[in-house]
Amino acid sequence: MDLIGTILWPLKWVVSAILVGFHWVFENLGMDPGAGITWVLSIIFLTFVVRAALIPIFVRQIKSQRRMLEVAPQLKKIQDKYKGKKDQFSREAMSRETMALYKETGTNPLSSCLPLLIQMPIFFSLYSVLHEAQINKTGIGLLTNDLAASFGNASLFGAPLHETFTNASGWEVRAIAGFMIVVMTASQFITQLQLVAKNMSPETKASPMYRQQKMMLYILPLVFVISGLSFPLGVMFYWLASNIWTMAQQYFVIRSMPTPGSEAALAREARLAKKAQRRGSATPVLAEAGAGAGAGAAEMEAVRVTTQRQQPVGKNRSKKNGKK
Repeated sequence: MDLIGTILWPLKWVVSAILVGFHWVFENLGMDPGAGITWVLSIIFLTFVVRAALIPIFVRQIKSQRRMLEVAPQLKKIQDKYKGKKDQFSREAMSRETMALYKETGTNPLSSCLPLLIQMPIFFSLYSVLHEAQINKTGIGLLTNDLAASFGNASLFGAPLHETFTNASGWEVRAIAGFMIVVMTASQFITQLQLVAKNMSPETKASPMYRQQKMMLYILPLVFVISGLSFPLGVMFYWLASNIWTMAQQYFVIRSMPTPGSEAALAREARLAKKAQRRGSATPVLAEAGAGAGAGAAEMEAVRVTTQRQQPVGKNRSKKNGKK
């Protein structure tokens, strides 16, 4: 066994166990165990488990990004201080001051890549598990040889899950793979666009960090286009589901916990102010309605008293009342 395979073996065992577990669930729900849709759903739910497990890492990433945005103005001052100075002494001094700033504020410029770096071994483990199953190699862990053969022969709408866009045996594979590449690329572009356009403060947009993020806006989708051509359909379903999860997760974070001073933060303040205004306008209306109801009740009581039937009075009693 090669070194990478040895390192990934524990992850491959866990990935195969989760995959087989969901396959067992869908099989017991009455789905065909050898159908491509059964295996695709198993891969998608495996993706959800992996991404849910990464939520704590994502929260740490958000906190670290907040700190990076807070120190962006100080970082820009350091860069402006040494702007145009290309000698060795100035570059070393700039590097020392930058690292000291990171250490003092507890920030890490690589923290934004942490979820991706952690997810990559899982992705390669899944790729290895699916690839070995599709070429009829011995299964790993709970993925028995029979299940591996079942997955290797599975197809979706006539497209074998083990084929890629480049080695497709029919137009079905190219049609599904091409559609998924387009959706993967679009979802990645939208995810990065949300971050660049709505969740950055003016200070950050004036810093080099903004230029880096803007470059990633076009580079990452290009990576998906190139790599998607050589990924088997089964692996592409994992990557597509993961991209959609990331897009939805970031939309929720930007909407509910935006970066202070960003366009998303201003939009959230406007929404909260509008809700508070609606609540404030509703309170006087209710109070006025209550007061009106009270006044109406008092008025009705007065009418009832004044319109009570007068009792007849006899002549003798009338005379007595007159004498008084």
